Amino acid sequence: MRLLVQVVSHASVRTEGEIIGEIGTGFLIFAGFTDGDDEAVVDRLLDKCMKLRILPDENGKTNRSLADKDGSVLIVSQFTLYADMRRGHRPGFTRALEPKRAEELYEYLLKKAAEYGRPVRHGKFGAEMQVELTNEGPFTVMLDSAEV
Repeated sequence: MRLLVQVVSHASVRTEGEIIGEIGTGFLIFAGFTDGDDEAVVDRLLDKCMKLRILPDENGKTNRSLADKDGSVLIVSQFTLYADMRRGHRPGFTRALEPKRAEELYEYLLKKAAEYGRPVRHGKFGAEMQVELTNEGPFTVMLDSAEV
């Protein structure tokens, strides 16, 4: 599992011309799944993500979490986090988890994220979406279950 986490002052996701998720200060999280991922992997990586201290404190140091800053979360599924670019110029996606199981884990991720007490908004699994964001810092980190 991979979570690409961006600190934002605003983010939204739209599909078919309609905004379906929008937040102010918080994390825009792109989530991708691969073979071997399960609920335990989601739990572990989500816990790390939700407790990240990457928001600025009163001195501008990255020392605050979502809970400290009353932040929100926007979660968008993104199988392209598992793009394989080892050969040629066109990405392969054989490392991305098959869609049915990926959607189950995405729904589980959304449910578990809400348990942290922060507002959670989300995109629509498998849909063509447009994401708008104002990345602060810019600050972006990648959490990979193979490394964390």
